[in-house]
Amino acid sequence: MFPSKNPVGLTDHIRKGCVGGVWAPKTQRAYVAAVAGLAKFYQCSPDRLRPEQIRTYLHHLLVERRLAWSSCNQAAAGLKFFYTQTLSWDVLHLALPPRTERSQLPRVLSIEELQRLFTSAKNPRHRVLLMTTYAAGLRVSEVVRLKLTDIESDRMLIRVEQGKGRKDRYTLLSTRLLTALRAYWQLYRPAPWLFTGRDPHRPLPIGTAQKIYYHAKLRAEITHGQGIHTLRNAST
Repeated sequence: MFPSKNPVGLTDHIRKGCVGGVWAPKTQRAYVAAVAGLAKFYQCSPDRLRPEQIRTYLHHLLVERRLAWSSCNQAAAGLKFFYTQTLSWDVLHLALPPRTERSQLPRVLSIEELQRLFTSAKNPRHRVLLMTTYAAGLRVSEVVRLKLTDIESDRMLIRVEQGKGRKDRYTLLSTRLLTALRAYWQLYRPAPWLFTGRDPHRPLPIGTAQKIYYHAKLRAEITHGQGIHTLRNAST
């Protein structure tokens, strides 16, 4: 049904199961990768496998390959979705052992570090991108898809369309950020996307936004914090 040499067929079947836009593209890719990995592991079509074989594969990921518990849990979710929703199995139990590692709070950036970070972004477009991510508490996938019409200055709100879980929501627009956005608009006149890359008609790629953060972080000599999501953590 799904030969291991035909990942395109796998992709199509799983994405057809994700109808209605319930799952984000990133989640869809993770689910496809989970099923493709299973097929590659057994070198056969996944619809021919038994539940115990699927559980053995998850054990292999967790114990032998030593993947993070969160990665194994996402793989389990993808496999469960595939078998119960795409292949219409009645039920599939894939319980992972409980998470054993300690849960630690992320170390957030201080006010002084944030100021250094913003100052280190010499390009005004880059600086306002970082400021918006922090001040509005946005995910990188959300900030790069902001449109000019999402800035509702009359209500001091920012509309976030199709955020996590494909749900729309509003977040607060501070006076300082509004001032920075107005100066940014006067300089670049972006439309319709607030932040663009080389192509002015397309939103800024997520990878480019990550690079902007890493370059500013390096220039600011900030040694802790991971990706641009660190700014969202600092805003909460």
